[in-house]
Amino acid sequence: MQNDHIPGKPVLIKTDDGSHTLSLPSAGETYHSRFGAIRESRHVFINNGLLVSEKDPLHILEIGFGTGLNALLTLQETEDTVRRIHYTALERYPVPLEIVSRLNYCNLLNIDCERFLRMHTLPWGKESSLTDRFSLLKIQDDLLTSHLPGHYDLIYFDAFSAASQPEMWTAEVFSKIGSAMTPGAILVTYAAKGSVRRALQQTGFRVERLPGPPGKREMIRAIWKDEG
Repeated sequence: MQNDHIPGKPVLIKTDDGSHTLSLPSAGETYHSRFGAIRESRHVFINNGLLVSEKDPLHILEIGFGTGLNALLTLQETEDTVRRIHYTALERYPVPLEIVSRLNYCNLLNIDCERFLRMHTLPWGKESSLTDRFSLLKIQDDLLTSHLPGHYDLIYFDAFSAASQPEMWTAEVFSKIGSAMTPGAILVTYAAKGSVRRALQQTGFRVERLPGPPGKREMIRAIWKDEG
C-alpha cells in the first residue's frame, strides 16, 4: 500500500477520549470525531446500529473502511455471542499499513493487535474468516461506480462529510444503497444535515434523528422500506 492511495498525506492525531484518528489537512477532514474516535464509533455504529438490529446472520456494509475501527468494534461486541456476522467494507483509499500499525485501538480496547492488523492485510475482493462467526470482505472501489455484491441488513455510512464529498450524500447514492438492503434494514450515520435527511426520505427511507455523540447534537438512523 502506498501513501498516494489516500488523497493528501494522513496525519495521526489523538482525540479527546485518548484514541487515535487520522487527519487530512489538505481536505479539512478527519476520519473520526476529534471529540473521541472510539466514543463516536461506538455511539453511532454500535449502540444505534449493531445493537438495534436483531438479524442473525447479520450482513453489514460499511461505506468507508478507513482505519478499521468500526469493524474492530463490531468484532469485539459480537465475539462472545453466537450471532454470525458477514462484514463487507467499501474503501477507495486504503490506509497504509505503516500508519495502521501505529493506531492505539488495540491497547485501549484490550484486543489482540494481530487480529486488527489481519483485518488490514487480508486480500481485497475475497471474503475471509477472522473468527468462526465473523467474516470480512473488503472491496477497494468507489461507491459511485461499484456494484454492491450483497443484500445488507445494516449499513454503516461513514463517508467523509457532505462539505467535502457532496456527491456521496445524494438521493441517487442512497437509492443505490437501498436497492442492496433487505426490507426493514437499518442505515446509521454521524450526519444529521437537513439535506441528508431529505435525500434519504426522497429515496424511501424512514428517518429518525437521534442524539449525537459528543460534539454533535444529532445523528441519523434510517430504516429501509418495510415488507409490504
